[in-house]
Amino acid sequence: MQSSAKAVISAVGRGAELLTDLDYHLAETADEKEEIYNLRYRAYRREGAVKESADARVTDRYDELPNAWTFGVYLNGELCSSVRISVLNSEWRESTSADVFPEILLPRLDRGEVMIDPTRFVADPDQVKRVPELPYLTTRLAYMACEHFNADLGLAIVRPEHQAFYRRVFLHQTIAEPRLVPGLTKPFGLMAADFPTFRKKVFERYPIMRSTAFERRMLFGRGGQRQAPQRSVPQRPVFVADAVHA
Repeated sequence: MQSSAKAVISAVGRGAELLTDLDYHLAETADEKEEIYNLRYRAYRREGAVKESADARVTDRYDELPNAWTFGVYLNGELCSSVRISVLNSEWRESTSADVFPEILLPRLDRGEVMIDPTRFVADPDQVKRVPELPYLTTRLAYMACEHFNADLGLAIVRPEHQAFYRRVFLHQTIAEPRLVPGLTKPFGLMAADFPTFRKKVFERYPIMRSTAFERRMLFGRGGQRQAPQRSVPQRPVFVADAVHA
């Protein structure tokens, strides 16, 4: 990722032009999932975050939980990146972050908070070189999830060297020091942002992160299946065109 807010604003501005060629696709078939698991392995190996494996894939039990949505991000029909979105609430209490940092998150779930936990965020190393906007276009899925599920908290598991970027750009704060995450070789800290508080500021700074209610329903509604309880809050309709032309 680029290292300054100014650079990020420039990147997401250019990224808006790519939305017409971009497809967020929920992985549901065995082939779609396997392609993403292979992409995870390639990306993690490039960073030295996983050990070499003969099957060249990275998956875990969280991929199949009812509160998890694993998306592939396709540009011109080619898989370029992926992220897993887990929704945490009083009923859905399992995710990577909840299990690695239980004493931090479980009491908040007991109080009725809703959290979005984006993990397994990976991008094809070669595609990122060609399309540097790709990480921001992928991160957009987490913002859409926060909006759709009326989240109180947006989480992020972040390596220590990347935390300053998350604080500056995405307004996250560190809420737990780095720990080893099962299956990975490097420690990750837990960061979080109060979504109702930072929502307006982030959307004003990065209009591309906005989305329509229709777009969010298409991604997370799934015909009423795996749909978390939601709290009704008044919202102003926001159209993708607002982001593209802002």
